[in-house]
Amino acid sequence: MTAHHHASLEDADLTARLSRDEEAKRLDRAQLRLLHLRLINGGQLSGGTLGPPVCIVFEGWDAAGKGGAIKRLVEPLDPRHVHIAPFAAPTPDELRHHFLWRFWPPLPGWGGMTIFDRSWYGRVLVERVENLATEVQWRRAYDEINDFEHSLAEEGMVVIKLWLHMSHEEQLRRFERRRDDPLKSWKLTDEDWRNREKRAEYHEAVTDMLRLTDGRLAHWDVISAESKRNGRVEVIETVISRMETGMRRWGVDVPLEDDEEQRKTERALAFDDAEFQSDPDADPDPDPDSEPVEAEAKA
Repeated sequence: MTAHHHASLEDADLTARLSRDEEAKRLDRAQLRLLHLRLINGGQLSGGTLGPPVCIVFEGWDAAGKGGAIKRLVEPLDPRHVHIAPFAAPTPDELRHHFLWRFWPPLPGWGGMTIFDRSWYGRVLVERVENLATEVQWRRAYDEINDFEHSLAEEGMVVIKLWLHMSHEEQLRRFERRRDDPLKSWKLTDEDWRNREKRAEYHEAVTDMLRLTDGRLAHWDVISAESKRNGRVEVIETVISRMETGMRRWGVDVPLEDDEEQRKTERALAFDDAEFQSDPDADPDPDPDSEPVEAEAKA
């Protein structure tokens, strides 16, 4: 019997790069596919039959591009069909409860989709490194998290877990760009700089997290986010792949991408939707945190 290969940071190819045109083409195709899957899962194209709930967990280094990746992920979707649940440090009231308590209310039901921007993994990351949880608490949390996710998956949930990975050097470049941009400087805090000084401790915590919580029905995918363009595309394509697998597991008919009926449906979806009508003169990447154009030209 072959040993299970757990996820690791080495899974990400940090040399992966995409041109602006390649990113745009793959995003357009992936966003249309995701829209189609959501409509099937939500019962809109399946006679009212709901597909399994989809829970997408985003974790990653500070400035790894989680916000930009989430933006591209939800861009084609009706806002009624997806919920984004951002999480920061627990409030005093939340601290009165078990650490998983506050994550239950946003979980999606059948036909639903929730994106967690940070999650219950804070217990084994920031709470571990910053001594906000005792060693007994964070060591116990690996089994608690595995049991939590396994119970959700056994009831039908498609659990998709993404770690956005980048190098220490690229993180510094992004921090400096944020610091020097008046429209982005608010996103950079003293705490971000302090966390950066503990990169080795966080690296160890992330490595343990990936090794100990890469479950049979709740796998980790490590995304190469050294290039934001690559990270955005890899995120949405990974989500689509995991969704298709989860939908098939619960008996939902997922059309092949090269199926004629699939192409007819996607043409109908895209026909009058301005989001899928590319403007050749528009800048598809206005994010000031993205790689400078000059750098791309030299590459």
